[in-house]
Amino acid sequence: MRIGKVLEYARHWKSTAKEVVGHSVLFAQFLSLLHLTDAYIFSPTLAHGPSMLPTLNLTGDVLLVEKLSPLLGKVAPGDVVLVRSPVNPRRAIVKRVVGMEGDTVTFLVDPGRSDRSQSLVVPKGHVWIQGDNVYASRDSRSLGSIPYGLVLGKVFYRVWPPQDFGPLGQ
Repeated sequence: MRIGKVLEYARHWKSTAKEVVGHSVLFAQFLSLLHLTDAYIFSPTLAHGPSMLPTLNLTGDVLLVEKLSPLLGKVAPGDVVLVRSPVNPRRAIVKRVVGMEGDTVTFLVDPGRSDRSQSLVVPKGHVWIQGDNVYASRDSRSLGSIPYGLVLGKVFYRVWPPQDFGPLGQ
């Protein structure tokens, strides 16, 4: 009779183990899908600061960034993009694309102090980015043209604050 109890316990343990493994596999698949979505399709990001006023709020906006456009070469002037900072690679910055490779870009050198402008041609494999608030933005005017490989994605939707929820206007 004791062997019967051991066999019954073993059968019960086996079915429980199968159920645990099944749930673990499902959970691993979910995490894999979540990682792939975040890394290659779209992800949320927080943008704050004065450089993109009035398009984005000073206190911070939660934005959705789709990551396929840069891979497919679908970034164009006027697009708001998430860019890996060339100064601090741990940071990402949100700016507007003003020019693509081969475009001639004219910009104010120091808009707070003078009206002096400068023109240049964006080099091959680079983009020219600027904040919408030219008086308070560290962008291509001080950093130079940005390698296209640093463009992480195109901002397409604002999800926070609730009163500004919706597609990001051009």
